[in-house]
Amino acid sequence: MANSSSITHFLLLPFSGTRQLQLLHFCLFLAIYLAALLGNGLIITTIAWDHHLHTPMYFFLLNLALLDLGAISTTVPKSMDNSLRDTRDISYAGCVLQLFFFIFFISTEYFLLTTMSYDRYVAICRPLHYETLLGSRVCLHMAAAAWGCGFLTALLHTANTFSLPLCQGNAVDQFFCEVPQILKLSCSTSYLREFGLIVVSVCSDMGCFVLIVVSYVQIFRAVLRIPSQQGRHKAFATCLPHLAVVSLFISSSFFAYLKPSSISSPSLDLLVSALYSVVPPAVNPLIYSLRNQDLKDALQNLIIGYFQKQ
Repeated sequence: MANSSSITHFLLLPFSGTRQLQLLHFCLFLAIYLAALLGNGLIITTIAWDHHLHTPMYFFLLNLALLDLGAISTTVPKSMDNSLRDTRDISYAGCVLQLFFFIFFISTEYFLLTTMSYDRYVAICRPLHYETLLGSRVCLHMAAAAWGCGFLTALLHTANTFSLPLCQGNAVDQFFCEVPQILKLSCSTSYLREFGLIVVSVCSDMGCFVLIVVSYVQIFRAVLRIPSQQGRHKAFATCLPHLAVVSLFISSSFFAYLKPSSISSPSLDLLVSALYSVVPPAVNPLIYSLRNQDLKDALQNLIIGYFQKQ
């Protein structure tokens, strides 16, 4: 029986015990990570470079790209390093930081996606008041509120989780440190404070979910009242990428944490955790760029301008 004061490192769950599959996992995660870096990096650079994209929608999209980069950089590099070196170790401090930053980026992204749904609601349902309701100062305050709430959520969960005595060893049943797996290492009588925080977080998440649903109900009602087919198509084109990102984020994370214990297994848990922690940051840039002509045009101009200078 280990005590939290004596634990100096944790053992993460490997994707495979065979060397060939470990190297395959390294190559797969490397490809996904590079795709996420390239896609999100291009979005950030394009939005920052093109002044035509200095609007609330693209300001929030830039923040989303930053969060995706942070989230995938928190988990994937360490997992790749362990697979390449055939080890499972992560230091105690490294586990604390990994848990904190993962919660920070994921929570902030959820708050930001809620903010982005409000942005789409105002743009489509109240277009004449768009600049008034979503001026630059308001956008900055909303983005700062999302980052601040994410930071506070991560701080509370991290402090609470690692203040519990760890009595069940140091083997984490996940390829990165997250709250449920660390709680499994704790004494069974020490869950009350963290359980209370989880209840508050669930209520907050459900509140954000309701706001997103209400926003899109109003959006679709407004879009269906647009007389021209071209107008409806343009309105849907600005909303569907955000709705796709929200659906991917919510469905994968909800399934990861709410799936029945009867179908739970180490291999399934690894697959599901990769689905909600690794795939969205790599796929989100593709979702936003496919149906966004303004972003594609700005990216094309950026690339052409770069090669013309060479």
